[in-house]
Amino acid sequence: MVWSVSDAALWKNLTAARDHHAVHGSLACPRNTVWDGVEVGQWLSNLRRPGGLGTDPVRAGERRRALEAIDPEWNPAGWPVDWQRHYAAARELLAEEQGPANVLPGVTVNGFDVGTWTRRQTDPDVWNNLPPEQREHLTALGLAPRTTAATPAGKGKGAGAFERGTIPLTQYASRERRVVVPRAHIEETPHGAVRLGTWISNTRSRRNKLTTEQREQLTALGIDWAQEATS
Repeated sequence: MVWSVSDAALWKNLTAARDHHAVHGSLACPRNTVWDGVEVGQWLSNLRRPGGLGTDPVRAGERRRALEAIDPEWNPAGWPVDWQRHYAAARELLAEEQGPANVLPGVTVNGFDVGTWTRRQTDPDVWNNLPPEQREHLTALGLAPRTTAATPAGKGKGAGAFERGTIPLTQYASRERRVVVPRAHIEETPHGAVRLGTWISNTRSRRNKLTTEQREQLTALGIDWAQEATS
């Protein structure tokens, strides 16, 4: 493939993109990604725009083929790039799993909440509305739509509220390396702000209404049932 002089910078960008893919297995990187001093994320974002590969059809085709040689799904046509980013992170986490894996909400890979994302994708209503190609991608990871049996009868609403609290709690514990959360603390998450200190206090007061699995999950995260949240 012969590039014009004006494409000299493209070689540098392609090399950085190839090196990034070798580490992460995907070119669906966030827009602010910088690799080897190259703003790879912004560059790829620009190329995905209509006409981003250039107005000359020959050169545009060459550029597209060069990117597809690195990652055939660098610019997925049937779904958003953000879905591809989460999928790539989930694939990295689940690559070595033997059989289906239960990833808890709040488990992140490369900054992406894989646990929450996989749980949403396996919701039957979401799963059934995905294009066949996306379902095939998820099935290849060992994922499948959840059945109603996964949520105990009568626990749907409570389970959702519990999950909305464990996500920011997991995030807080991962960052702070402890779960001494001030009562007034508000934890910002990709899904919105959560009054985490209040949630912990309320959860402690309702500990007898939690399932054994829920109490064990909170204990594993570091919750001390004898300690009240600090003010």
